[in-house]
Amino acid sequence: MNKPVIQAKNIVKMYNRGTSAQVTAVNDVSLEVNEGEFVAIMGASGSGKSTLMNIMGCLDRPTSGYVILDDLEVSRLGDEEMAKVRNHKIGFVFQMFNLLPRTNALENVELPLIYSDKPDTSRLAREALETVGLKDRIYHHPNELSGGEQQRVAVARALVNDPEIIFADEPTGNLDSKSSCEVMALFKKVHQQGRTIVLVTHEADIAEYAERIVTIADGKLIDDRKNPNIRGEEETDENR
Repeated sequence: MNKPVIQAKNIVKMYNRGTSAQVTAVNDVSLEVNEGEFVAIMGASGSGKSTLMNIMGCLDRPTSGYVILDDLEVSRLGDEEMAKVRNHKIGFVFQMFNLLPRTNALENVELPLIYSDKPDTSRLAREALETVGLKDRIYHHPNELSGGEQQRVAVARALVNDPEIIFADEPTGNLDSKSSCEVMALFKKVHQQGRTIVLVTHEADIAEYAERIVTIADGKLIDDRKNPNIRGEEETDENR
């Protein structure tokens, strides 16, 4: 059995609201994700699922509890050390794409490589765009791309550093159904290449692409189950 690549233990995240009130966004959640798993974290808006993802992905720190990535406790690292972990181990895909509007697709994908020591960053960015099917769109700016194409650029950007783990926060939230299926087929492909994927969504049909579905409600983990009928498996098998 594959080893845990993410271990979140007794995670609590509290925010101050006003002078005295506190809001508990994540309430004593423990979760392990094994190497090579495709896990969906599902829940309604405000359930705490994105907060949990941000903590596991080294974008935020818990109020209490801790996170271990590949045997390294990351939740208490300094900002610089956390940034290095993100840059080397993790790729992120967000709902709003987060592309720079005045920068073409190739340059957007190349951005994470600025802080790496890898040679020929332009070639690596080009290869990542080819991987997501955008070979002919590399010099297009975001406003010249459809929503689905912009999200594929974002996926290429997440892949360009060859990370072990991909975190995706509502990656289909701004897409139509056809583009959503195309993007999820891309995630399936990335998963089959051996990467660990943690995907946050409020949509049940999107969660069904994962092999395991974790449900969060009111900051608590209420369900954690294997998915017996993984969506897209038949299509993927046909394309192998």
